Amino acid sequence: MGSRGRPRGAGRPEPGRGGEPERPERPRRGPGPAPRPAPAREPAVPAAPERAAGDAEGAEGAEPVEPGGRAERRRLARKVRRRRRTRRVGELPLLVAVALCIALVLKTFLVQAFFIPSGSMEQTIRIGDRVLVDKLTPWFGSKVQRGEVVVFKDPGGWLKGEAARPEPDPAGVRQIKQALTFIGLLPSADEQDLIKRVIGVGGDTVKCCDARGRVTVNGTPLDEPYVSPGNAPSEIRFEVRVPAGRIFVMGDHRANSADSRYHLDEAFEGTIDEKNVVGQAVVIAWPFDHWRGLDQPATFLQVPDPVRGGRRRGPRRRRRGTPFA
Repeated sequence: MGSRGRPRGAGRPEPGRGGEPERPERPRRGPGPAPRPAPAREPAVPAAPERAAGDAEGAEGAEPVEPGGRAERRRLARKVRRRRRTRRVGELPLLVAVALCIALVLKTFLVQAFFIPSGSMEQTIRIGDRVLVDKLTPWFGSKVQRGEVVVFKDPGGWLKGEAARPEPDPAGVRQIKQALTFIGLLPSADEQDLIKRVIGVGGDTVKCCDARGRVTVNGTPLDEPYVSPGNAPSEIRFEVRVPAGRIFVMGDHRANSADSRYHLDEAFEGTIDEKNVVGQAVVIAWPFDHWRGLDQPATFLQVPDPVRGGRRRGPRRRRRGTPFA
């Protein structure tokens, strides 16, 4: 019995015997904050399967490796190299075609190489030299100037007195050389081209010779250091008034050049139509030990312009002789 006359446990039903349900015992709160419920756990993800025990890269503690491994990377690298080689082989014909087109454009409009087969311009230009001819400036209206060395087409019959040409190449080789010359990869040895120095232009009066044996242009004597040693300025006496649009040319090897002096009896008194001029020779490119520029000599800068309405004085005369190269 209790202290007040009730037995212990009286008035409090026992759990499970029709009384009040049993309440869970609450934890006693301490001085600190109430504990938070534990977070729910996510389902575990199955781990990736380990690589074979024999593979060093799949050993315990090693970093994960891409599928395929080193062998796969090597195979891909070989495949890339094969593709690059195939691409280069496929691009080669295109590169060759582009290079040929560029060479053809340069040869047609800019610069062309010529082979010198005769000695009519010695000692300035020797037999076997290769000269580069400027073909660009005429496209911009540039006129031929006195003293320039020019390449021009044969006006007709001038090559009959040229020096002997080299023996023709055998069949096949000749066609290949012609093709390479056409696109500008070989110097031109075309027998229809000549190279000379311009002495007079349209309107000039060219005469030989004064009291000291010098050639004069518009009455001004020329000091010609480029003439081959031992040659006279000219052994042919002449006086020519150059028609408009034409030029009077002479070789530097005066004793061995079938130039305008040898065609005085022909139409236009041996002068050349400016339209036949291929271009100005500007440099000797080969051989290297003979490399030099072909500039206009200073003596021509002293020549005055022709007097308009002037008349040719005295008859022209020429000495008959065997044409030279």
